[in-house]
Amino acid sequence: MKKIGVLYGMENSFPPALVDRINSGNRGVVAEHLKVGHVQMAVPSGYDVIVDRISHDIPFYRSYLKNAALSGTQVINDPFWWSADDKFFNYALASKLGVAVPPTVILPHRNHPPETTDLSMRNLVFPLDWNRVFEYVGFPAFLKPHDGGGWKNVYKVETPEELFAAYNDSGTLCMTLQRGVKFQEYFRCYVVGQSKVHIMRYDPDQPHHLRYVPGNPPPSPVLGERIINDCLTLCRALGYDLNTVEFAVEDGIPYAIDFMNPAPDAGLESVGPQNFEWIVNAVSEMAIERALNPAPPLPYNWARALRSAKPGKYA
Repeated sequence: MKKIGVLYGMENSFPPALVDRINSGNRGVVAEHLKVGHVQMAVPSGYDVIVDRISHDIPFYRSYLKNAALSGTQVINDPFWWSADDKFFNYALASKLGVAVPPTVILPHRNHPPETTDLSMRNLVFPLDWNRVFEYVGFPAFLKPHDGGGWKNVYKVETPEELFAAYNDSGTLCMTLQRGVKFQEYFRCYVVGQSKVHIMRYDPDQPHHLRYVPGNPPPSPVLGERIINDCLTLCRALGYDLNTVEFAVEDGIPYAIDFMNPAPDAGLESVGPQNFEWIVNAVSEMAIERALNPAPPLPYNWARALRSAKPGKYA
């Protein structure tokens, strides 16, 4: 019997629905709510697949998942790449892949990160050439963390003065500044298994629980095809098996503005019944498939070394 574990935090609807859906399939796979205490090094986790919904907030879980992967557990999403990734790299990669992205810069920390001083920053140009920043990005713009999520610490700025005030508030966070898209339409898309895309019309100006537009009116066929292609291009390049990609559409062009969401919102209370049913079904099918037909080994040097290694005398 193959076993799938679901690792999560404060979520109340998606994890139990996922476990129940997997267990209703009668396909030789069982799912459970994962429990973990202390973790011994190099000891298998006991799971064929783990669906990770929380390790971005809990470093202990992230290390546990890396240790599990070391012994062959397939983790959704890859904890090694998730640890290394950031949104500024995502924007740069997208631009090279031909996906439309608003002009974006990364800015130095406004305040010194913990345990650093001005000597730690001796390679930094100071003062910054703010005029070049303004010419490239323009206004309005969004100042936001380079690896954040959940719309936390995001500032919309209309003028240099508003930018400086927001930048001063950012403290030790590393921030990006991105040109604001004057969008006529906005979409948030689930992408599962680097193959399935579910487009959701979204209104970021509404309160969180009202952002998924009732009835989910679809985009035009031409726009929808481009959105699907861009979603797959991005998630295949980044290697994410569960992600959301957000597009702000201005004059028919879908600008990808957020696509590092490896534990995306899937709560029934926010996404609504139709979207909830889609994501529960898609993730359960992917997890079952991974349990029954494992994906190729992770493409890391340590993984290659393990495949060719012979037990040493100290093992």
